[in-house]
Amino acid sequence: MNDAARADSLRLAQPADAHSQAEWEAATAAVLRKSGRLSADDADSLVWDKLTRTSLDGLRIAPLGLPDTSFADVARPTRAGAWDIRSLVSGLSGVDAKAANEAALVDLDGGVSSLWVAADETTDLNVLLDKVLLDLAPVVLDAPIGAVKVAQNLLALIAERGTGLHAATNLGADPMGALLRDLPLAPDEAFAELVDLARLAQGIGVRAIVVDATAAHDLGASDVQELGWSIAVGVAYLRALTEAGFSPAVAASLIEFRYAATDEQFPTIAKLRAARQLWARVLELSGAEGVEMRIHAVSSRPMLSKYDPYVNMLRGTVAAFAAGVGGADAVTVLPFDSANGVPDGFGRRIARNVSHLLIDESHVAAVADPAGGSFAVERLTADMAEAGWEAFIQLEEEWTGANAVGGHDFSPFRDRIAVVSAEREKAIARRKRPITGLTEFPNLAETLPERPVDPLNERVVRYGASFEALRDAPATAKVFLATLGTVAQHTARATFATNLLAAGGIGVEVAGATADADELTGKYRAAGAPPVVCLAGSDKAYAEWGAAAIAALREAGATHVIIAGKPDAVDAEVDDAASMGVDALAFLTATREKLA
Repeated sequence: MNDAARADSLRLAQPADAHSQAEWEAATAAVLRKSGRLSADDADSLVWDKLTRTSLDGLRIAPLGLPDTSFADVARPTRAGAWDIRSLVSGLSGVDAKAANEAALVDLDGGVSSLWVAADETTDLNVLLDKVLLDLAPVVLDAPIGAVKVAQNLLALIAERGTGLHAATNLGADPMGALLRDLPLAPDEAFAELVDLARLAQGIGVRAIVVDATAAHDLGASDVQELGWSIAVGVAYLRALTEAGFSPAVAASLIEFRYAATDEQFPTIAKLRAARQLWARVLELSGAEGVEMRIHAVSSRPMLSKYDPYVNMLRGTVAAFAAGVGGADAVTVLPFDSANGVPDGFGRRIARNVSHLLIDESHVAAVADPAGGSFAVERLTADMAEAGWEAFIQLEEEWTGANAVGGHDFSPFRDRIAVVSAEREKAIARRKRPITGLTEFPNLAETLPERPVDPLNERVVRYGASFEALRDAPATAKVFLATLGTVAQHTARATFATNLLAAGGIGVEVAGATADADELTGKYRAAGAPPVVCLAGSDKAYAEWGAAAIAALREAGATHVIIAGKPDAVDAEVDDAASMGVDALAFLTATREKLA
């Protein structure tokens, strides 16, 4: 079929339904002018600047993709059909192995198809994997410390049972991930163990290595940094194995990759697709073409909020959708209550059923690479792959430097992660990256689910952790919300101020409808005359009697007066102001100091 015939066969619209870019810009500009984001004198083409956002990596994410580029048709996701639903089971020291086993069996009965087992040298695999059919359910070990010992324990278990291991089983060696997490590991010994595990795995027909990019993600890395880390680590493992006598193809077949899936849907899809392109290029240069890259995607632990944890169900669903669409071979949805500690049965049930819903009811897995051909996704994939390759090259250069410790100096990479993490936290502090239930619409009256402490939450930089710290120690005193005018007149700003203060663990005493400064002051005295007051009203009310209200409140005992809105909205001196774009974290910290 020639190009013209192919293009003709794919037309889904009538000629009358075709529209130009200029027409789309004009229609979109009309909407933005109604909202005030464009003026009448602005060119329609400015809609691209208004609607394009920039990622933490500096990549531009446009509202639409345009057919202005031909994208390479290489290394696309090939998985067609259900992905492997993988649940996380922890057998780490301090966790009840019997309870973990019961959870694993319930997961398997509920449709989970493989287990991701966090373990250490103290883990009793006999108990943890009791009644698990290891020849039917793949097990992926995660033992940063004592990887060889844990793997040997697993092999001893199957020898005792007289069974084999599923071919998708992975012994889980990842010494560089452990080193990045700053775990006590000797690099030379760890790489020697890596080779030992590879030989062991090859002998029994399973995989040996997991390149766990969540080691970078959990510290706050961006998508591109996560990509660069994974490819650089993968290359390091390929080198170690080929130097030990493995062929490049055999070495590559022993490796599995793990990436974080976040609630940023399109960047997650693009990241997983870009990873395949980057690894395919590495294998091409290594002489190992044709070896499929296996990807395990896990919903991001840093994105989970301890407060209003039920919102995490939505985050996990978006992450799982993006992982599936991005071509992940295995997907783990962390239970919604993971940030609160060891998840309970309900959290695990919801987590595994997310994949069932997407696969069986929504048919997301029915085709391979469903995002392929979308100009927006293809563009973002290409941009992320290019940036990821540059990040990989940068790590390669750093790790071959003379000052590298054990061949790999992680300090510059950690510094770059810290910069990105600080930039993200700055955006969260200004509520430009809202976290529902934490920085937006918090509920001070909620009762958090009580869960046992989970060691897997250690060494994780959770998004909005500074706000969680404020909520962990709520203010003992309340702010008096001095509402001006009728409820209809002050509701908008009163709601804004209430939510903002609640994000810092600060409650409010609301005045309600007021007609003048005298009535407002009377309600202030009835509330106990707290030292901190926040005015909330319309611009008209501020202009008419805002100054009188402030004067009366100060005379009645207010020592710190805040205005919801711009500080110049009222003709009187205020001590602080809260409006859109304010550094919420700094504002809340200062307000709590005044309440103390």
